[in-house]
This record gives sequence, structure tokens and C-alpha cells, in this order.
Amino acid sequence: MNLEQVFGYFEYEFMQRALISALVVGLCAPAVGVFLVQKRLALIGDGLGHIALTGVAIGFLTGAAPLWTTLAVTVAASVVMELLRSHSKTSGDVALAMMFYGGIAGGVYLTGIASDKGVANLQQYLFGSLLTAGWSEVWTIVVGGAVVAALMLVLRPWLTAICADEQYARVSGLPVGALNLLLLVTTAVTVSVSMRAVGLLLVSALLVIPVVTVQQFTRSFKATMFAAMGAGLLIAGTGVLASAAKDVPPGSTIVLIGVAVFVATALLAAVVGRLRRTRRGHLPPEGEPLEVELPAKA
Repeated sequence: MNLEQVFGYFEYEFMQRALISALVVGLCAPAVGVFLVQKRLALIGDGLGHIALTGVAIGFLTGAAPLWTTLAVTVAASVVMELLRSHSKTSGDVALAMMFYGGIAGGVYLTGIASDKGVANLQQYLFGSLLTAGWSEVWTIVVGGAVVAALMLVLRPWLTAICADEQYARVSGLPVGALNLLLLVTTAVTVSVSMRAVGLLLVSALLVIPVVTVQQFTRSFKATMFAAMGAGLLIAGTGVLASAAKDVPPGSTIVLIGVAVFVATALLAAVVGRLRRTRRGHLPPEGEPLEVELPAKA
């Protein structure tokens, strides 16, 4: 199949909707993911994805739109998780584990109550179903993604500060608790709007893969954030094109392309690093951190 045939598919509205949705998700997910990766919360997307199963099942059970019930459930779960982490003896990883177990159990239980139709429809949310998304869902994804990306760009200096050193950020007068909560809430929104693009079981990939890919070469939060957003955009767009060419599901194709790009980039970075060390004649310091820009003291 040649490129002309592939691009010919985009004369159809369902392919246009798929491409728009994928590009928005590819752009906004890494904008949140760069902070999650630096705070070592890369698996939070998986945790919220499991919780989102319960939200989808509630939608099936009540007849409401699954996108909205999922959004409500994941936002509530993110708030509870942050409260547990910051105001109780429960550690972050324990709270995340509870989300994994409770979310998937609640989703399976409620879906079983809903009906056999609910079980069948659940597949669209587990693995993504871009090609069946209507324009109303697409515009919801666009609006949600735009809000998330705008918040991350505007609050970047403050979020960078809490990722670099929470204690210093607190002494500087920043509302650390509120910023941590906002980060988790925007992650919940990202998971909810992304579930039709790549599926709840794969959504964490777009939060993480573009970020760790560009981190091979970037040395600052700012550069990493913008490069990751660009990489996410390219990976998502390429995934939709490749899925059209091969007639395979877009969600899994996007993730596989992302993994392939990461592996190729990691190998290239290793080769470049070895050449630089050979040229300099010594090893660079290990664990070189990202350069950060802290906001002015409040």
C-alpha cells in the first residue's frame, strides 16, 4: 500500500476524528508525564487507568456517558490518593497499589452487573477505539487536552520546583500540597480523555514513553517538556497512519511505535555517549540531573 492510499483514508470522517484525537492526546500526555517521571510516579497512569475501569462500568450501569463517569471517578481517586499520601501513614506506593486492586475489581464487578453488552463495550475502553469515536467525544478530548496542556505550560516553573526539591519549594512559599494535588488531578483528566485513543491498559505509555525517549539527550525541564510534547505528537500521528496502512488497532500501534522509538533512541544515545567519552578520554559524572529553573521566592 502506497502513501497516497494511506492518506486517502483521511477523506473519511472517522479517520479524521481518529487523527485529531490521537494528536491531542500525544501532545497533552507528555506535558503531564514529564513531571510524573521526575517525581518517580510513572506508574500513576496505570493506577488511574485501573480506577477508570470502575468509572466506565458505572457509565454502563447508569446509562451515562462513560467519559464523564470515568472523569469523575479518576479525579476523586486522585484526590483520595494525595490525601492518603500526605495526611496519613500510608505511603504513596501502598495507595497506588490500592488503586490497582480496587479499581480493576470494581470495574469487573460492576461491568458484570451491567450486562453482557457492557462487557463487550468494555473492550473499546481497555484497548482504545479511536475509529468509533463520535465528534462529541473528539471535542471533549480536544477541550480536555487543551486545558491540561495549558495548565502544565503556565505552571511549569512551580511544578518544576516541587519536582526538584519539595522542601525548598515549601520554604520558598509555594503551595506544594495544592500543586501535587493539581498534578494528580490533571493526570486523571489525561487518563480519562486518552482512554478512547490508546485504551486504559496502555494510557500510561503516552505519559512516559515520549518523556524517557527525549531525556536521552535533553538536560533541562523546559527542553524535556517541549521535546516530549513534540515526540508524543509525532508518535501518535505516525501510529494512526500506520494503523490505517495495515488495518490494525490505532492504540496498540501508537504504543508499539513509541517503544520502538525509545529503544532506537536509547541505543543511539549509548553510542553517542561512548564516542564522547572516548573523545574526551574520561567518564562524565554519573546520574547528571536535569537542570531546573526555580520560581522566584514568594
